[in-house]
Amino acid sequence: MTARFQVLSIFVIMEIGSRRILHANVTANPTAEWTIQQFREALPWEHDYRWLIHDRASIFSRALDNAIEAMLLTVLKTPFRAPLANAFCERLIGTLRRECLDHIIPMSDTHLRMILREWVEHYNRGRPHSSLGPGLPDPPAGLPVARQAQRHHLPNGATVNRMPVLGGLHHEYQLDLAA
Repeated sequence: MTARFQVLSIFVIMEIGSRRILHANVTANPTAEWTIQQFREALPWEHDYRWLIHDRASIFSRALDNAIEAMLLTVLKTPFRAPLANAFCERLIGTLRRECLDHIIPMSDTHLRMILREWVEHYNRGRPHSSLGPGLPDPPAGLPVARQAQRHHLPNGATVNRMPVLGGLHHEYQLDLAA
């Protein structure tokens, strides 16, 4: 809900294996046609994905399932009233609420899109995920790989730099090696 009491819906597509958010968008009026367009924008023409898991919300109509199947994906619907059947996405939505939306009140749909864009960037590139070892869905290039025995020691000449995210709500840390 915005500061002007407008109810907005957030749509996300997540790759389960890497926990990477592929696409996120906001609308005040989620329809099947809008949702089909979101899938078209998110999935490249040639992709390696095989399945799409979704719940039984009204926007996931038969027409949407047909459009998804035309993108060479098999649609898997979760059982009725079984949120644990789509636990990865449920966890993602909870994380989005706890880490972002519980602390920031958007002014409009445009403002929420800007907030969401920055949070998704942080989620994919700067926020450690314990399910990945801990790791990042999109690790930055040139990130030094620590040996297990030296896991908590910085390489010689390295410094840790802190960068604020969402106006300082979160921080990302980067290891820089001296030249």
